[in-house]
Amino acid sequence: MRARAGLVGVAAAALLLTGCGGGGAPAAEEADFEGEATGTLSGWGFENTDDVGQARLDHAAEQLSGVTVELDQTAFDAQKFTTLAASGNIPDVVQIDRQFVATYAAQGLLLPLDACFAAHDVDPATYYYPQVTQDVTWQDQVWAVPQFYQPPLILTNERVLAEAGVSADQLDPSDQEGLLAAVEQLTEMDGSTPSRLGLDPQGVSKAAMWMLSFGGGIVDESGAPTLDRPENVEAVEFLQRIYEAQGGFAEVTGLVDSFDIFGDGNPYSNDLVAAAVFDQWYVNVLTPYADEVEIGAVPVRNQEGDPFTASGGSSFVIPASAENPSAACAWAIALTSPDAWIAAADARAQTTEEESDRNGINAGLFTGTPENDTTIREQYASAEGYPGFEQAIDAYYDVAAEGTSLGGSPAGQQIQSELEGAVQSALLGERSPEEALGEAQAAAQRAYDQVSGG
Repeated sequence: MRARAGLVGVAAAALLLTGCGGGGAPAAEEADFEGEATGTLSGWGFENTDDVGQARLDHAAEQLSGVTVELDQTAFDAQKFTTLAASGNIPDVVQIDRQFVATYAAQGLLLPLDACFAAHDVDPATYYYPQVTQDVTWQDQVWAVPQFYQPPLILTNERVLAEAGVSADQLDPSDQEGLLAAVEQLTEMDGSTPSRLGLDPQGVSKAAMWMLSFGGGIVDESGAPTLDRPENVEAVEFLQRIYEAQGGFAEVTGLVDSFDIFGDGNPYSNDLVAAAVFDQWYVNVLTPYADEVEIGAVPVRNQEGDPFTASGGSSFVIPASAENPSAACAWAIALTSPDAWIAAADARAQTTEEESDRNGINAGLFTGTPENDTTIREQYASAEGYPGFEQAIDAYYDVAAEGTSLGGSPAGQQIQSELEGAVQSALLGERSPEEALGEAQAAAQRAYDQVSGG
């Protein structure tokens, strides 16, 4: 889903930070996170702040009464970030996608934050899900304060499944032939064009997840690219078969691009899909249509048949030349503290009660921390009267612990770009999966060698 991937990218960039930072700041080994948080803190982010974001901002402001926070509420831009870093005119704290933390850390643009966590008595190894901590760990140091965790799974259209006589359990990638038969049975064609999809796997944007579920992966423990692993080739070959069972990648993409994902033309209200891979946020999108849709959910499964998902989300980083690292550290920790998440959950509960179009459905919050998730799930998550939503919410919470990190790399952005280009080429039939991933691996390796000194 190219259109959806772009929208998700915008949503994921919604919490970034800018400002006036400046040169002459302490080097990484000299950063003082123990000092009192005072003065002015420049931040890049909280673009289009919602109820959850505002509640956390308000909580942090109460905790850091001696800090004046100046936010530039524009979206993160990689080129702008590196330009500001080179000039020394960099904000004190910035939110970026966790997948690219290692890229900026390897360039010497970020401060390692182990001392930041220690100064506030937070142990990343126990506070966050292990895979979330792994997302922001590089060379045995933690480089960011994580927030949020949106596990993807297969969101089903129970009305279509029942109509076709297919069980959601048949959408199991560990039984490849069974899944393909189910997809074919669920798909409706208008000539050579699909009018209803059996399964939208998000083959390009979720390619790394599918590779991990096959036992592969896009980087090794050192961050070097591994795009041409045999398991990755097998995953793309399987994706090819899923698309072929529905008329082909180009035809499926054409239908997906026509979806009004956020509005009345959404694919569940209009029975345009029987199932699709979606992150947890999409349950919230569907709440105004709760009386029109019949949803459910099942996890993606690995080739051993075990529930599986991939971790991902955003994080706060502190640039190496930040002028006020102590306040930046305290602010990021305050924004992701248990009290901040409870404040956010309270705000979401109030919004759920006040806005009738939510139909009383509170899908909970996915914070990146097991303890906070459990508390919010037990005290706030609810979809009374809508059993399909209740089951889907539970499925997302249940699968969160089964996540695997995509891994970080000094060449993370280049690797992701090469990956998506190769998978799209293979799914379009321009090259075989082996050829496409082989060429992508060579290009990604060159990028990795350049930035890592290999």
